[in-house]
Amino acid sequence: MAYCTSTDVKVYLGVNSTLTEDDTLLTALIARAQAQIEMHTRRVFQSTANSTRYFTVGEDTDGRVLSFDDDICSIATVTTNADSTAPTTVSSTQYVKLPRNEAPYYGIRLKDSESVDWEYTDDPVDGITVSGKWAYSTTPPADIKNACIRLSAYYYRLKDSQLFDVQAVPEAGVITVPQGIPRDVQLILDPYIKRM
Repeated sequence: MAYCTSTDVKVYLGVNSTLTEDDTLLTALIARAQAQIEMHTRRVFQSTANSTRYFTVGEDTDGRVLSFDDDICSIATVTTNADSTAPTTVSSTQYVKLPRNEAPYYGIRLKDSESVDWEYTDDPVDGITVSGKWAYSTTPPADIKNACIRLSAYYYRLKDSQLFDVQAVPEAGVITVPQGIPRDVQLILDPYIKRM
């Protein structure tokens, strides 16, 4: 799903929202803006369906902690010894999410009071599976929706613009500098950048 709608962008632009002749273009620009947001922040901000990822015992684990390779906002199932014919389902009461109190989560820690451990039978690469919604949240935060609207509108206005770059004239030599993401959008996105 998109982080915003063509109607959101039309309202922002002050365009009659019942006019539909630019809807195909707006939909494409929203997808472009969303991709730019995700590339800039190194995050996906919305997931509505569960998917499963595999993790390697000893590589993605450190003792009782399993570190994820991406944000997850909702964990459905966790299994260890996943490469066996009888994998072990890890109950949500047997681990705590990291961080403890709010999504997105970057990992889980098995409780010391539980006997379950990260295990595999034949290959540590297929030892752990985690199913859930792999994103920052199930719906994009208001800031991200606003950034997507603003960036989509910026791209829409570029279609009628003759100036795609910022130009400076130091000592009569013209220098053209690509503008990139508008500064106000960048200020919204920067706090969301995932640090590696």
